[in-house]
Amino acid sequence: MTGFLGGIITALITPFKDGGVNMASLLKMAEYQAENGADGILVLGTTGEASTMTEAEKAEVIKGVVKAFKGKIKIIVGTGSNCTAKAVEAGKFAAAEGADGLLAVTPYYNKCTQNGIIEYYKAVCGGAKIPVVAYNVPSRTGVNILPETCEKLAEINNLAGIKEAGGNVTQVVETMRRVRGRLDLFSGEDFLNLPLLAIGGAGLISVTSNVAPAAMKKMYGLVKANRLDEANALQDFLLPLEYALFSEVNPIPVKAAYNMLGFDAGEPRPPLTPLCKENREILKRELERTGILKVC
Repeated sequence: MTGFLGGIITALITPFKDGGVNMASLLKMAEYQAENGADGILVLGTTGEASTMTEAEKAEVIKGVVKAFKGKIKIIVGTGSNCTAKAVEAGKFAAAEGADGLLAVTPYYNKCTQNGIIEYYKAVCGGAKIPVVAYNVPSRTGVNILPETCEKLAEINNLAGIKEAGGNVTQVVETMRRVRGRLDLFSGEDFLNLPLLAIGGAGLISVTSNVAPAAMKKMYGLVKANRLDEANALQDFLLPLEYALFSEVNPIPVKAAYNMLGFDAGEPRPPLTPLCKENREILKRELERTGILKVC
């Protein structure tokens, strides 16, 4: 399936306060994305710290975001699990509440086979009935969706694409060769945004766009317009900021960045810790250098 999703999709953080979700702040962040060019938001993904949230908190986020933004911006909900049955039920719930699509990370820890990956996505897609984007991030899950497996996944009717965050450019190119015209490919790793778009990627599911949605949308537009010199210049300009945003485990730095920009992002949930002082200073300098954080 192609054409469901494109452009800039921000992998949104989840702000916490007083032991729960800060919905007021979350909605302000989503509004910031909508006003600054994002084509969609992803909630309850890796950046959203879904792994440390209760089912009640997840339901609160889904209901709140759908109520406020349905029809204004594409709403994608992270529903993957290391238990297929849980992933199916989470997908059904998000679909019933009005999500436009799902992002389902591969099963983690269990380390299933490639055949297990195929059966997992068949089950998730069959349960939800809405578009599903597979998420390949082997550095976190221990499971890698191989290009030949992606080719088989393209046969699932409502499998709408693959978010690729494996960091292996050779694999990405081979995956694109096998699924081109049948399945969309999305960059899930900001350092590889430009090359993935250049080979035909449909869009970016980005951490950096939390703080720089307009710049990321501009890069997308430049590549799609074949203005690669300008796109490369913009990528060169943004790279030091991206290094700072990944100086510690995501979403530690991007939460700190939101706080610097005046949003009430709170702190990451344990076992994640607040950004260290040295990296905080580097991040602040980069936000100032890029003009995202205005210097008074």
